[in-house]
Amino acid sequence: MLGLLLRLLPFWGREPLFIVIGSVFGVRIMYLAVRDEAWVPGAIGAAFLLATAVRVHTVVRAVRARRNPAPAVSADGAVSDAVVRSQSQPQGPAGQRPAPAAPRKEPNAWGQAVAAVAVFAALGAALWLGPNLLPSGDNSSPRAPSCPSGEDEELPSAYTGASRAVTGGQLCEALNRTDLARLLGTPTETATVVSGTSDTALLTDGKVARPEAEVRFDTYTVNVSATYNELSIAQYVKLMEFGEETDVKTLSVLGRPAVLSSDPTMSVDLGLGSGGSGGPVGQGPPARTLTVALDGKDPGGYYEITVWSTSGALPDDGALVDIAETVLPAVPEQAV
Repeated sequence: MLGLLLRLLPFWGREPLFIVIGSVFGVRIMYLAVRDEAWVPGAIGAAFLLATAVRVHTVVRAVRARRNPAPAVSADGAVSDAVVRSQSQPQGPAGQRPAPAAPRKEPNAWGQAVAAVAVFAALGAALWLGPNLLPSGDNSSPRAPSCPSGEDEELPSAYTGASRAVTGGQLCEALNRTDLARLLGTPTETATVVSGTSDTALLTDGKVARPEAEVRFDTYTVNVSATYNELSIAQYVKLMEFGEETDVKTLSVLGRPAVLSSDPTMSVDLGLGSGGSGGPVGQGPPARTLTVALDGKDPGGYYEITVWSTSGALPDDGALVDIAETVLPAVPEQAV
């Protein structure tokens, strides 16, 4: 349909339109080819620009011909008989010359060209900028999941005794950021699973609040938890030294004592395909954890930011520090 409409346009509307089309698509494809370092799109873009250059040459010749009209010449080079006859007719005495015929009114070539270019420019701008102008609710791109509301969640009694404790939903809101994938070094990924729970620490008989939140991507999974006990980072480091743990590094994050450590995750074989009850619990891929005190005085209690992947690959320690410096200030004030 579009090709038929273009063929029906007059020369001075069609050719400028083709020039605009070739220029826009040629430049766009060449830009994508350079950005992606692909030679096939580059060749296509070059073909668009070459065809556009040919049409520009055609229009330039047509403009020159309109400005400097010449006698019509036949195929053998002879001047048209009509032109010869018009030049050989007697002009008659002065004052009796026939009035010249009114010139035939031709379409305004420049007006046609400007109108065609303006229409296509509007269409091109709509096609080019359309994806960026679509509302965020467009179904063409994956939508990141949201955190659970937690409105009907019944908190354990440990949360009422810890005045500074936040809920898993609040931790989830702080962690589920649009720039979290960029902080992990995978900016094109979108979160696939988001969760937040308000639970208590193991082996504490439900007396220590430990909310946690988790955001899962295709590459990495990030877990943030807060433990409201009396264990300081200094004591935590001594426990790791007592256990002869390796790959431990102490540092300061947000002006608070912190420590980096590594631990393996757990893997469980459920044995669903074999009809059995599942295999034993084993070691999964390694995980890297950044533990940060709740405040600079380190009276007890800490945040833990843990990252792991199913492939076993881990981001560098700087990514965990960046996540802590971005996420922890977003936690509600009662936990700071």
